[in-house]
Amino acid sequence: MTPPSFLTRSGALCALLCAGALVSGCASQGAAHTPLASTHAADLGLSASPSMPIAAQWWTALGDTTLNALVEHALQGNPSLAVLQARQTRALALADLSSSANQAHATLQADAARQRYSANGMTPAPIAGSTWDSANLQAGLRWSPDFFDRHRAELQAALGQARAAQADSAAARSALATQVSRSYIALARLLAQRSVAQQHLAQRNALLQLTQERTQAGLDSQVELTQAQAALPDAQGQIEALDEQITLARRQVAALCGQAPAAQATLAPQLDELALGDIPTVLGADLLGRRADVVAARWRVEAATQDAAVARTAFYPDINLSAFVGLNAIGLDQLLRASSRQMGVAPALTLPLFDGTRLRAQLGVRQAELDAAIAQYNAAVLSAVKEAGDAIGSVQSLTRQQTLQAQAAAKAATAYDFAAQRFHAGLGNYLLVLSTESPLLAQRRLGIDLRARQLDTRVLLMQALGGGWHNDTELTDISPAKDFFS
Repeated sequence: MTPPSFLTRSGALCALLCAGALVSGCASQGAAHTPLASTHAADLGLSASPSMPIAAQWWTALGDTTLNALVEHALQGNPSLAVLQARQTRALALADLSSSANQAHATLQADAARQRYSANGMTPAPIAGSTWDSANLQAGLRWSPDFFDRHRAELQAALGQARAAQADSAAARSALATQVSRSYIALARLLAQRSVAQQHLAQRNALLQLTQERTQAGLDSQVELTQAQAALPDAQGQIEALDEQITLARRQVAALCGQAPAAQATLAPQLDELALGDIPTVLGADLLGRRADVVAARWRVEAATQDAAVARTAFYPDINLSAFVGLNAIGLDQLLRASSRQMGVAPALTLPLFDGTRLRAQLGVRQAELDAAIAQYNAAVLSAVKEAGDAIGSVQSLTRQQTLQAQAAAKAATAYDFAAQRFHAGLGNYLLVLSTESPLLAQRRLGIDLRARQLDTRVLLMQALGGGWHNDTELTDISPAKDFFS
């Protein structure tokens, strides 16, 4: 049995620690701090109606199977995503570590030794001057009760960081899909422009041949001939410049997919084969919960709030309780005897005495970090609403521009057809046909640029609306640890 005096002394020590805890609990934390106000959806004029739903694989709406395969490959093989995944795993591991802080920790220790004891040391006879075997077998238990919710706040702060890392990973995936899609569209635009540039080169060749004939016939001078000759290398230079951009665009797609630079050397998307998706009419308040970057910023605010709470608990005492029981003996034959038993309890109390200045400074740092996190969240909210609004405005404007450009292109095509018909009927010369072809080629270039911008802006709109992501950060597989005695 445990001696009554042992329990009495242990109880008295615990009572003393609790009394000290109550005394030190009145330490001043300084002036109260009011955090910055967070921006709300109502402050930004967002509609109560939900925004247009976005499919998780929104890029498939463009209707290009090659693009679909490229995006999927990029999401599997891009090194940047692997880095973010590693950060997420680290954050989850740190949250696991925090969740164990409020749990009791048990240990089991066993050791044996053979030792010659000094004849002139502190060890008395008959051990002194002899060689003895010794052994120790002991179990221990350590627990730090969470009287002031310090461990709980630490866990919630770690969970906030883990969930923020999880949202960051989702935001990076959406951004990567956007980059691949935009690069694919840019490549399609360059290839279409190269086709028009080849038509322009053919026109310049035809114009040079006609000018040479007219010069020989005395209808044109050397001035017109020299101008026609100078136009030819200029058209060839435009094609060469486009070839350079096409090569770089293909290498960019390959890099985004985590492939060798020359892996997509034959990639040739067609601009006309890419489809335009629907345009949302309203921006709903749900936008702030559908954007992974906004959700990540919100979780960082939560983590900073809990860090400030942890800093406040530093003004209170830190209590640790430990106990041990076991066997200890000199001579292995004595180890398992009842008289070799040993036991004890060791409550400990750490008081923040004469440390108020440092603790208030530490709390001030955490409160400033909270304000910074709230400011970053507000900035993320404003940026999200602006990006989505800008994308919708650009899509609507480009639709109107495309309508006007189509009308201008139709007129240019009609003028070219009339000139060609007059030439074939013997009522006009071929120079007029070539002259009317220039505005037609210019309209084709403009049409290609507008089409590419329409597709590119729709891709940006999909990202601005959240990229089809659904908030699953609440599902992080970590739950707050329960109290030891609950």
